[in-house]
Amino acid sequence: MSVATAPVGERTGTNETAGAHRIASAFDAAASDGRIALIPYVVAGFPDAATSLRIALAAIDAGADLLEVGLPYSDPLADGATLQRASQVALGAGATLERSLRLIEEIAAARPAMPIVPMGYANQFLGGGDGREAARRLAEAGAAGVIVADLTPDEGGPFEAAAREHGLAVVYLVAPTTAPARRAAIAARSGGFLYCVSLVGVTGARSSLPSTVGRLVRDVVAESPVPVGVGFGVSKPAHVRAIARAGAGGAIVASALVDALGADGSDVAALSRLLEGLRAATTVR
Repeated sequence: MSVATAPVGERTGTNETAGAHRIASAFDAAASDGRIALIPYVVAGFPDAATSLRIALAAIDAGADLLEVGLPYSDPLADGATLQRASQVALGAGATLERSLRLIEEIAAARPAMPIVPMGYANQFLGGGDGREAARRLAEAGAAGVIVADLTPDEGGPFEAAAREHGLAVVYLVAPTTAPARRAAIAARSGGFLYCVSLVGVTGARSSLPSTVGRLVRDVVAESPVPVGVGFGVSKPAHVRAIARAGAGGAIVASALVDALGADGSDVAALSRLLEGLRAATTVR
């Protein structure tokens, strides 16, 4: 990846962009209702372009506060088996970055109040450059922010500059293995919210979250100037309630939703039922 590096914290981040403000407003609106934000993840183009639009709109209508859209990629290194399979199906059905951007345009046109945050990988956006063209297209499509799973703040300065130019938030990730001082520095650079990975490993629905997740979330929240969304493994109402009790700002649900769609990816009603149950668990008690 041919980008200039800079120490974490040297640049100003993207938390003052219009996209970051849209994201923050969604977290604020959920908090004013006594809830944490529900952030479902859908795979662009899975199982096909038309159905993925139906899935995205159903996810929003079932109670999403923000929508994360996964952009199919041939080497999704952070994704577990479920999302890898969905990505491969989407690619086989003709998904490309440009088609994924068109899907975002369609979602934004149909549900203009919903902040959309695509998630992808550095090679999709930067391609050996600074990502300026990708940032322009994301913003034009209606995205509020973007998550680049394998981009760290050390190398993210040029892309942040491009994102700021186009009003986008760049959301960074922290993990259980991230040292406290570095977590705080990454949080200071993250736009809109900070993505807290709940466990060591890849995505995938889990029967239970690690026993340490409550302490991790409390520590990250204490260090972050932006809301904290918790993902990886989140699949049940009990998980959402645990995350809410720990003080997180949002719960991110991905693989469980793809699993709910069934083998052919078409059971939109099952996805909606799961999301409605998860939404009911977002109330902070």
